[in-house]
Amino acid sequence: MPLQNRVTPFGAIVAVAARGMFTGNRGIIHDPATKTLLNRRWSNPAWITCVCDFRGRRRAVMAARSWTELFFLDEATALAAGHRPCYYCRRDDATRFAAAWARGNGFARVSAKAIDAVLHRERLDGKAKRLHPLPCEVSALPDSAMVAAGNDGAPSTAVTQGVAWHHATCYLITGGRRLRWSFDGYQPVDSRDIERASTTLRLLTPPSTLRALSAGYQPVLHQTAGTT
Repeated sequence: MPLQNRVTPFGAIVAVAARGMFTGNRGIIHDPATKTLLNRRWSNPAWITCVCDFRGRRRAVMAARSWTELFFLDEATALAAGHRPCYYCRRDDATRFAAAWARGNGFARVSAKAIDAVLHRERLDGKAKRLHPLPCEVSALPDSAMVAAGNDGAPSTAVTQGVAWHHATCYLITGGRRLRWSFDGYQPVDSRDIERASTTLRLLTPPSTLRALSAGYQPVLHQTAGTT
């Protein structure tokens, strides 16, 4: 039976077999004796995204009272959920992200702690995922942004807790295309479908991260997105 450690663009942590391209964590949020999640979904405001292969190191997932290993389809998914690149195993990417985040948000430079503080306000609405109004037309969103449609653009509480998450549809914006997100990858959709839903679409990617994308940060996308 798969462990409950796969993250959706809504930030929910669910149990599915597929792992994805990246791992990461939000601190210690599991019981190593049972390998199950605790009631909390974060214990640290530094929500990071890490590589799955780093210097040949191996970890037994959820086996120790250490950070809880979470998994993401790709980096766009992690960014939408409210994570950022790790400075330890992804220093170059983290540096690029911080520089783009600073440019996009009007700073000369910015620390990881300052980014985490802003992201923590933007990604949570109580215990639920905070959704944001679109700042522009869908066609003007930067590549790798993610939006949601369904339930009038807002997921139910059950969705944010990882139950019936599929009631709200997630889309990746890339290369002028809209692709439907799933745990296994992206599927193309008729652009007219998302345009018809445009009045109920909400922004999943935190606004400050969206501005980092506009300022040039290019996250790693799953191969099904059609990019390298």
